[in-house]
Amino acid sequence: MPSQPSSLSTGRGKLILALLCAVAFLDFVDAPIVNIALPSIRHALHFSVAGLQWVPSAYLLTYGGFMLLGGRTADLIGRRRVLVAGIVVIGVSSLIGGFAGSAGVLVGARLAQGIGAAMTLPSALSILTTTFREGKDRHTALGVWGGVGGLASAVGVLLGGLLTQGLGWRWVMFVNPVACVLVLGGVVRLVARDDARKKLEHFDALGAVFATGGMLLLVYALVKAPTAGWGKPRTIGELAVAVGLLIAFVVNERVHRNPLAPLSIFRINGLAFADVTQLIAFAGFLAMFFFLTLYMQEVLHYSPIQTGAAYLPVCFATGAAAGVASQLLSRMGTRAVIIGGSLIAAVGIYWLSRIAVGGSYLHDLLPGMVIMSLGFGPVFVAVTTAANAGVPSDKAGLAAALVNASQQLGGALGLAVFTALATSRTEHLLAAHTLPVDALNSGLQRGLLASAVCVLAAAVIGLRATNTRGESAPGQVEDFERPARGVVVGVADR
Repeated sequence: MPSQPSSLSTGRGKLILALLCAVAFLDFVDAPIVNIALPSIRHALHFSVAGLQWVPSAYLLTYGGFMLLGGRTADLIGRRRVLVAGIVVIGVSSLIGGFAGSAGVLVGARLAQGIGAAMTLPSALSILTTTFREGKDRHTALGVWGGVGGLASAVGVLLGGLLTQGLGWRWVMFVNPVACVLVLGGVVRLVARDDARKKLEHFDALGAVFATGGMLLLVYALVKAPTAGWGKPRTIGELAVAVGLLIAFVVNERVHRNPLAPLSIFRINGLAFADVTQLIAFAGFLAMFFFLTLYMQEVLHYSPIQTGAAYLPVCFATGAAAGVASQLLSRMGTRAVIIGGSLIAAVGIYWLSRIAVGGSYLHDLLPGMVIMSLGFGPVFVAVTTAANAGVPSDKAGLAAALVNASQQLGGALGLAVFTALATSRTEHLLAAHTLPVDALNSGLQRGLLASAVCVLAAAVIGLRATNTRGESAPGQVEDFERPARGVVVGVADR
């Protein structure tokens, strides 16, 4: 990495930021762009109803499962190397998925895509946090990153609709290789080469097995639970084994001479609370996008393109709010932005929970979507800033992996739990001979209300978060490498 931090006032600094945000966009846009094409994919490759869920779930499974390993590997062998490898994996697997002639080939390609994303996202975020060290520049950079994250969720739906109805569903896969070639050229030209020193002595292979196995099984169990049943012995057993593997991982990290994830990283003020806030907030946010898309297509009978176009205000409002939030961080700190953003977003989602069968876009959707967006952008920016503040440069990949793993785990948890709530409500009403569209709409209302409560809970957690206004220079975290005896999180202003 460069010995001197870059500045956003220079052309090179702006290009590096644009490049890293392009990498983030490539990862964040995947879920919505593919989800909109699912009906076409099912018809073309003869998926069963149960099997179709593995098109999005396979990506989520390996993305969340390999995130910690990908981020820490970037710290150990070089962020540029891991970033390049991840981009190549995404490009090649997407090409295979685009040419897939069977359901199994497409699911396999999606599994590989998730591994590539688990390598690229923490690498890109850690490059950003180690490139822009100055308070204002780093806040601005993270603000742009946060805006991209929000924009990708909405743009993906629009782009997926355009491609699916225009060129065909295979192009939701074929766009990735083209984008990967362009991004790869930028990485080679703009990102400095990694230090040639080897850092893999006494690599924590057992820790890698425990962490990856535990996360893979946890995400798998959460994805399957709504259809398999939460109370089924298999689901309970999978969750129990996943928790056991993660406990074994923590025990191993305490005693290993070169741990995969040094537990002492949680001594950094604010990191633990930021990761928990990310998990809770995104459990609500990602479930909300799922329910809204279902409402527009199944209740209002929007086409894929109409559904995507409906999200355009979300794109603009999220981007604008993220930009404003990045400027407020140095004045108000992350705590106020997290709390304020979560409260605003919760109000917007509550508005959306009142959707009606004969609803209109202008009355039932647009106001709530805009209000939600004005909170979504600031929460994303503030949590990402808090989770990376004060992290030594040699642990930046681990910190980035932790916050992104929290997002993926939160998304899987929110979809699993809130979908079960919505489905339960719908099935109960159907059993009472309620009209199908009324039953579905009532279930979606319950799911959205649960999402609003979840985002509100993120505001409550934010009350205990450290108020980060600037970043500590790497190396200033006292006794960072001392073996951790517990998680110490400060609550006083920095």
